[in-house]
Amino acid sequence: MTTAFFQNLAQTTYNQWVLLTPEILLASLALLLLVLDIALPKALRGAIPAVAIAGQLCALAVTTAWVLAPFHERILDAPVFNGLLRITPHSQFMRVFFAATSLLVSVLALVSLKKHRLPRIEFFHLVLVITAAMMLLAASNNFVMLFVALETVTVGFYILVAYIRANPLSLEAGLKYLIMGALSSALLLFGIVLLYGLAGDPTLKGYTPAGDALGFGRIFHALAHNPDNFTGNLGAALVFSGIAFKIGLVPFQIWIPDVYQGAPTPVTAFLSVGSKAAGFAILITLLQVFAGVLGLDDRPGIIIPLLTVMTIATLVFGNLAALTQHNVKRLIGLSGVSHAGFMMIGLLAFMAGGRDGLGAVYVYLIAYLLASFAIFGVMTHVSGQDDAVQELEHYHGLARRNPFLAGVLAVGLGSLAGIPPLAGFMGKLLVFVSAFQAGLYWLLAIAIASVVVSIYYYFGWLRAAFFQNWEAPDVPGDVLERPKPAPVNPGIAIMLALLALATILLGIWQTPVTRWLQMLGV
Repeated sequence: MTTAFFQNLAQTTYNQWVLLTPEILLASLALLLLVLDIALPKALRGAIPAVAIAGQLCALAVTTAWVLAPFHERILDAPVFNGLLRITPHSQFMRVFFAATSLLVSVLALVSLKKHRLPRIEFFHLVLVITAAMMLLAASNNFVMLFVALETVTVGFYILVAYIRANPLSLEAGLKYLIMGALSSALLLFGIVLLYGLAGDPTLKGYTPAGDALGFGRIFHALAHNPDNFTGNLGAALVFSGIAFKIGLVPFQIWIPDVYQGAPTPVTAFLSVGSKAAGFAILITLLQVFAGVLGLDDRPGIIIPLLTVMTIATLVFGNLAALTQHNVKRLIGLSGVSHAGFMMIGLLAFMAGGRDGLGAVYVYLIAYLLASFAIFGVMTHVSGQDDAVQELEHYHGLARRNPFLAGVLAVGLGSLAGIPPLAGFMGKLLVFVSAFQAGLYWLLAIAIASVVVSIYYYFGWLRAAFFQNWEAPDVPGDVLERPKPAPVNPGIAIMLALLALATILLGIWQTPVTRWLQMLGV
C-alpha cells in the first residue's frame, strides 16, 4: 500500500497556480478585507463582516466544486510545485472540511465580537489566512512546506487565543499557548532535522543522491531501508510528538483546558475542530511516510505500540478529567481530548489492517464538526460579558427561557455522547467496527467504557439546561449572574437549525456522505 503510494508517481510535475484556486481565493479575500477597511469611509465599514461571510460562503462553494472537478483525476498523487505539494483524495476532503470550518467560525464571531466589542476585520483576516494554511498543510509533500504551513497556522492562533486583550484569562491563555506551541514546534523541528540527516547519509543502505532530502518520498525510502535505525525512529517519534500537541494526545494535552477557557468562544471552536482536524490531516499523511518505523507492510516497528498507549491514556484522561468540570469551555476541551482518542482508534485500526478505519475517521470528523459548532453556537449566545466564565449554572432553565437553543444543545451533546440515532453514534460505531475488524479488542473495550463515562458529564450539562432552575448566588458580587441568552439572529438561527438537522440526518442516512467520500476516492 505505502510502497505503491510513492513508487507509482507521475513523472511530470504540475506547477500551475490554478491548482491552488481554493487557497488563493481565501488569501485574496483576506487581503480584500484589509483593503476595504482602509479604503471605505467609516460609515460603510460595518458592511465588511457581511462581505467576509459572503466571500467565505462563495469560497466553500467554489472549493467543493473544485474538489469534485473531473480534471483532478490526472494530477492525483502527482507532485505539484516541484514536489512541495501533492493533490490527493485526502487533501481534497480536508480542503472542503477547512472551508466549512472557516465559514462557521466567522458566523459565530459575528455574535461574539459584537458582544465583547472587539475588532472584527482583523479577526476575519486571521481566520482566512489560517484556513488557507491548513489547506496547504493537508497537501504538504515536503517537510519544509509542512513546517511553514503549520507555523502560519500556529502564529495565527497565538493572536486569536489572546484576542480579548482586556481579559486576563485570555492573555494568560495566549501566553500558555505560545509557550506550549513553541515547545511542540521545537520537537517537530528536531525530528525533521534528524530525518533530514538520515535521508542524506551516504553510508546508509538504500541511499540515493538524487531527490530532495526533506521530501516525503525520500524520507519514506530512507526509513524503509533502515527500519531499525535509531536516528530514524527518534526523528519519527519527535515529529509525532509535535503533532500530538496539536491533536491533544496525552501527555501533550496539558494546555487544552486553560487555553480553551481563555480564548474567545469562536476561537475555542476553531481550535477544537479546525486545529484538531489539521493535526489528523498531517498524521494521516505521515502514516505512509513513516511506514518503515510504524510496522506497516510487514515491517517491524515501535511507534504503533507507543501510539496505542497514548490513545488509551487519552481516552481515560479526557473522560475522567471532564467529570469534575463545571466550566463548560473546559469541559468541552477535555471531552475533545477523548474524541481525539476515538479518532486515533480509527487510525490504529487502519494501520493494523482494518478495512474501513480511515473512512471511519472521516465520518467521525464530519459528525464532530456538526455537533461541535451546534454546541459552540449555543455557548456564544449564552455567554455573559466575561467570555471565559461559562459555568453549568448559566444553563439552568435554558429550556424554559429559550427552547430553540436548548434543543440545538441537546442534539449536539447527544451526538458527542454517541446517542443513536445521531451522527456521533454512527461515527463511534464505524470506529468500533474497524477496531473489531483489526482485532484491537482491548482498545475497543476501553473505548466503550469511555463512551459510558462521557454520557454522565454530557447529560449533566443537559440536566442543567432542562431540569434545573436558576438559583441566585449566595455570595454578593458572585461572577455567576443570571444568564441572559442573546437574541438569535434569524440567519444564525437557520445555521444552527441546519447543523442540528444534519446531525440527525447523518445518524439515520449516511448515503450522501459515503457517496461523496467514494467520489473523492477516500
